[in-house]
Amino acid sequence: MTATEYLVEALGGATVFRGRAVPTSIELRERIKRGLPYRSLESVRVRLQLSVPEAASVLHMPARTLARRRQTRKLDADESDRLYRVARVAAQAFAVFGTEEKAATWLRRPNRALSDEVPLLLLDTDVGVRQVEDVLGRIEHGVVS
Repeated sequence: MTATEYLVEALGGATVFRGRAVPTSIELRERIKRGLPYRSLESVRVRLQLSVPEAASVLHMPARTLARRRQTRKLDADESDRLYRVARVAAQAFAVFGTEEKAATWLRRPNRALSDEVPLLLLDTDVGVRQVEDVLGRIEHGVVS
């Protein structure tokens, strides 16, 4: 499975993207702007072994907002964008480590290259996402990280 295929699956599969196994970047952007379904959040949460409070923290969503989104079954555009970033990093980690379990484990452990921060906790900002992607890129290319 490629990182792109993993990303689509992590966000809920082809049904989220009008039956397309690999949506174009335009289709992906439009879907995020319309809001991803709540099941996309649940799928990412389960794949990364996140508790509900952990998922809420990474997505900057208060627990009450998360409960409302569960009822309406849809995330807004900003929340969808943050979820996409988390799923994108998870897909890159999956590509680097080869299994979902190893990727989830790496994302949950403090990392020396990130000043002993937990990579998952850095995914709450774009800067943090870039830091984690940089370390994953170095690992992928065999640079000590």
